[in-house]
Amino acid sequence: MSTQPTPAAARHCKVAIIGTGFSGLGMAIRLRQEGEDDFLIFEKDAGVGGTWRVNNYPGCACDVQSHVYSFSFEANPEWTRMFARQPEIRAYLEKCWEKYRLQEKTLLNTEIGKLAWDERQSLWHLHDAQGNHYTANAVVSGMGGLSTPAYPRLDGLENFQGKVFHSQQWDHDYDLKGKRVAVIGTGASAIQFVPEIQPLVAALDLYQRTPPWILPKPDRAISETERRRFRRFPLVQKLWRGGLYSLLEGRVLGFTFAPQVMKLVQRLAIRHIHKQIKDPELRRKVTPDYTIGCKRILMSHNYYPALAAANSTVITEGIRAVTANGIVDGNGQEREVDAIIFGTGFTANDPIPRGVVFGRDGRDLLDSWTKGPEAYKGTTTAGFPNLFFLMGPNTGLGHNSMVYMIESQIAYVLDALKLMKRRELLSLEVKAPVQERYNEYLQRKLDRSVWSVGGCKSWYLHPVSGRNCTLWPGFTWRFRALTRQFDASAYHLTTTPLAALSNEARQQAEGVPA
Repeated sequence: MSTQPTPAAARHCKVAIIGTGFSGLGMAIRLRQEGEDDFLIFEKDAGVGGTWRVNNYPGCACDVQSHVYSFSFEANPEWTRMFARQPEIRAYLEKCWEKYRLQEKTLLNTEIGKLAWDERQSLWHLHDAQGNHYTANAVVSGMGGLSTPAYPRLDGLENFQGKVFHSQQWDHDYDLKGKRVAVIGTGASAIQFVPEIQPLVAALDLYQRTPPWILPKPDRAISETERRRFRRFPLVQKLWRGGLYSLLEGRVLGFTFAPQVMKLVQRLAIRHIHKQIKDPELRRKVTPDYTIGCKRILMSHNYYPALAAANSTVITEGIRAVTANGIVDGNGQEREVDAIIFGTGFTANDPIPRGVVFGRDGRDLLDSWTKGPEAYKGTTTAGFPNLFFLMGPNTGLGHNSMVYMIESQIAYVLDALKLMKRRELLSLEVKAPVQERYNEYLQRKLDRSVWSVGGCKSWYLHPVSGRNCTLWPGFTWRFRALTRQFDASAYHLTTTPLAALSNEARQQAEGVPA
């Protein structure tokens, strides 16, 4: 790990990268492969891996096949399961970090609390939680949207005398054996950890607001024979990866282009419920009333059996209040519990809080995102020069690997940085009308998708505007085509700091009529 600078010194780099998940590490590796070594990686945690480090709850695993959910330039023939579990993914990312010697470029335990654009210098100023100061010509945010835990507002929670934690902040020192446990939420995390804790606890109360659609998870161990074949014949693994990608890519047809097709998939999900749950009342509780795909489709082979177990109770009446010793449901019944575990997901629609990112004229990023997060090609935002988002607005997927999208964005950012170097640009900033037209196009496509017409409320939609600020409405190869080359014509390009120009020249540079 690099030595921390003194508070008085501003440490400079060409590119500042925030985060060490797939986005941050992928960006750093590709920079190094292209011969650019003047960068720093900022990581708020004590180690690398991003979400695959901090999310370590029991049963944590990926719901995309391992050979697709990895870098194309760093194939891993050693995956032990079709759907890798958290320790294996974390180990893969740590290995990438070490292989490409990124330790010397990484500042661990360094949380960036403020980013501010300096027009006079055409630089970003970064300040960490310890008061250290850094500058950078460009900033690449790899923080991702699923990083800040979301907590529901529950009356009386502060009075609860037992144990409380979120799935992302799992307390492994707390022994659940023999405890009465309340689980609040039924998202992707909950359906993974509930089957793990159910055999241990005396009683499990699952508070469900809206049931998810769940399909069987076709997971299995990858044999040593298969791994040996991948090691000896890398082309075989490449073809396998391509086959998996194509299979997953076909699923977008039902999400975006023909939502009615999802009814066929829904039959499989209903069959899954009936196969694993015999109690008619429990079947009714866990069967959604919206079209499959409207919310994130989940996969599990052991979630329903855990709910059907004798020590489990699914509560659908809501939560009236939390008391010192338990939870009062919507019917007024109090159920005593020893621990409350939140499986309530993340603040995906507002991933960056107010007071952190300040662009041109000191404007807070959230003031530019009044209708929810918005960017051009999910990567750049008007008013924030030289700032690039990976896994930015409308780059999320419901059907394929996010690593594919991340690599597409990385290629786009690399091309932008090469242009800046080649033409000696001080800044580039997407034109506001270009960004507006792009997002209008996205929203028109999203309005016809299952996420909008499927009859549900989901974290895909912004709670204020109702816009889908999260997902990419189409094929991933289409997004790759859009990001294959940096389109300089969509940007204001400057070689002189705007603050040094006359008012008329500045207006021209910004594309504003004089």
